Amino acid sequence: MTNTVELPEQQTDFRSDKIQIILLFVAVFTLSLAAILIKFSEQYIGPNATIFNRFWIATFILGLWKGGKYLASQLFQDTSSVKESYTIFDISLLVLTAILISLSQLSWAWSITTTSVANANLLHNMTPIFTILGGWLLLNYSFNSKFLIGMVLAIGGSITISIQDLQISTDHLNGDSLALLSAIFFGANNLVVEKLRVKFSTISILLWSCFFRMFLTFPVVILTEDKIFPSSWQGWLPVIFLAIFCQVIGSGILFYSLKHFSSGFISLFLLLEPIIATILAWIFFGEDLSLLNGLAFIVVLVGIYVAKSAQESESQK
Repeated sequence: MTNTVELPEQQTDFRSDKIQIILLFVAVFTLSLAAILIKFSEQYIGPNATIFNRFWIATFILGLWKGGKYLASQLFQDTSSVKESYTIFDISLLVLTAILISLSQLSWAWSITTTSVANANLLHNMTPIFTILGGWLLLNYSFNSKFLIGMVLAIGGSITISIQDLQISTDHLNGDSLALLSAIFFGANNLVVEKLRVKFSTISILLWSCFFRMFLTFPVVILTEDKIFPSSWQGWLPVIFLAIFCQVIGSGILFYSLKHFSSGFISLFLLLEPIIATILAWIFFGEDLSLLNGLAFIVVLVGIYVAKSAQESESQK
């Protein structure tokens, strides 16, 4: 007779959550590389061309991945693989997520031209409020006081960097409104992707999102850019890395995590992205890094920890 030792369910859940949190850190770090890679890419092609190349390369990679998985399942007669069926409503949601994220990026880009970067950063960091509010109004989510305290701490930490350079002026009203719109669109996108993750795999959602965004950005590139593709391998490297690390790996992990965490919690976690991007800009470009940046990083982490512990206490009830 052999004795078997079973891992307690709570310990298993703890390890699973720990792995998911580590994956989220990886996702946020890779997404933080976007600003650095875009800056390198813009030495060779324009910003719109950079975005277009990012999407079509990501679509190509994800298409190969999806096709490879399908061929493997057919070759080895894998009966465990689930065939995905698409309704008109599903396709509408896939198109909607592409439109929402494109509108968010477009609003963000326009806002910086008519308001200060500090104002734009501060208002765009309001995304968790709209994600959580939308989840409460549209998806009947409930959030306890501890989670809301964590949200306030995380948002407060993230805007600490921008608040010292905040400029209040009626001249910035249009730009400020656009920055706030970018937060609303991004928050709505988080909710749509969370809805899609109930039925579809991460690869499928990413593939269709990149595919539709590629077609949405192509006319913009034609109208605004003289050069669509890089003409040297030095120019290709940043956009290829953008597609692989930021679009496929970073966004892929975020979409995957929506099976384990709410869109509200993930939107809080994304508040680490501008702080990490600031640290990376200091490393690569020698941009200023103050003690306030470090303090903001710690406050955001504390807020995320409080929000996460609030979700854990709710799930144990």
